[in-house]
Amino acid sequence: MFDLSTIVKAYDVRGTVPDQLNEQVAGALGRAFAQTLRERGEDRGTIVVAHDMRESGPALVAAFTDGVRAEGVNVINAGLGSTDLLYYASGVLDLPGAMFTASHNPAQYNGIKLCYAGAKPVGQATGLSAVRETAQALLDAGTPVPAATGTIERRELLADYAAHLRTLVDLSGVRPLKVVVDAGNGMGGYTVPAVLGDAVLPALPLDIVPLYFELDGSFPNHEANPLEPANLVDLQQAVVKEGADIGLAFDGDADRCFVVDADGNPVSPSAVTALVATRELAKHPGSTIIHNLITSAAVPEIVREHGGTPVRTRVGHSFIKAEMAATGAVFGGEHSAHYYFRDFWGADTGMLAAMHVLAALGEQSGPLAELGREYERYAASGEINSVVSDQPASLAKVREHFAGQPQDELDGLTVTFDDGAWINLRASNTEPLLRLNVEAPSVERMSQLRDEVLKLVRG
Repeated sequence: MFDLSTIVKAYDVRGTVPDQLNEQVAGALGRAFAQTLRERGEDRGTIVVAHDMRESGPALVAAFTDGVRAEGVNVINAGLGSTDLLYYASGVLDLPGAMFTASHNPAQYNGIKLCYAGAKPVGQATGLSAVRETAQALLDAGTPVPAATGTIERRELLADYAAHLRTLVDLSGVRPLKVVVDAGNGMGGYTVPAVLGDAVLPALPLDIVPLYFELDGSFPNHEANPLEPANLVDLQQAVVKEGADIGLAFDGDADRCFVVDADGNPVSPSAVTALVATRELAKHPGSTIIHNLITSAAVPEIVREHGGTPVRTRVGHSFIKAEMAATGAVFGGEHSAHYYFRDFWGADTGMLAAMHVLAALGEQSGPLAELGREYERYAASGEINSVVSDQPASLAKVREHFAGQPQDELDGLTVTFDDGAWINLRASNTEPLLRLNVEAPSVERMSQLRDEVLKLVRG
């Protein structure tokens, strides 16, 4: 018996294959998604699907497709793709979508990110709980999937996706740049040659040095999770060895992009958020910029300095996208290196963020480190994960310890201090972890707060 409450998370489906997620479960989720679309008035008669390089992807897509077609709904199968390619398909075709990926999770995982037409998010509060409940009922009843009445069409969208991104950021006139790209054996190895290389479009003044471009869902070189410092080491070393101007690292489904400078030093995703925000505000003066609550305090400061309106929100793509839609924001950024663009249907695309950074670097003569310093003002701990047996008890302990300081619980627990320092401790939406972020005016103050909280959490 399957318990879908263990794999249907706050804003996607994610579990191990085949014990938590298999073809039977995928088929039920396909039927449930089609039914939920109909019940919510979001049915367009067709759903577009894609999958990343994980070995289990094609079979899960086929089962999901059978479930969708059993409900009389047609399917466009875009085949291999990054998550932002699926969002492009949903946006340009104005169709609901399903992307089969487990993002940065290890090889034994797979999952599904669902969206309404126009790449609008499907989260727990916007239909995902209904999908879970319907699919659970179908699985519990054990009835076979009815015969398919919907059609299926195979469609290649990579070239169109690449051409669209190039209309949003023009890199043709930048100075020549040498760019090392670590795809981590994920979907960046499929999309980077099309967008930044000359695989389908005319060449740009970019010398791309590929690292781990071979699609391999077993991740033989390192996990496709650049948020972990160990997974950036190969890129950092390659950038220095090659004398490159910049390094880019994509996660497994290539919807996130991390940046390192010519010295091999990571550029904070908050700095990237601030950099892209200033570029978007230059095009759209006075616009709203979304940032999640663990981005640097420098982000709202810089947004205000450039005439924009910063809006703080929870961590997670469904929350960011909902806030973007509500406010009409032109751009949004998360410290996890998700970047969202109004020009991209409010969806996240690591590739478009990378193009903005390349454009900013290519439009000036100095190195990326010099550019990055304009946007980094505070010392940050980075995200520190702790496995704890009782997450609510650990949060309560930290809350009580800092009872005399201003606190909010927009997402986990945030505590702020008079000197501008802050801490945020929150439970992961996708893993059994507590995540800690600390920022302060100095490294010493940040280290002191970090160690103080970790002692409380870990004992």
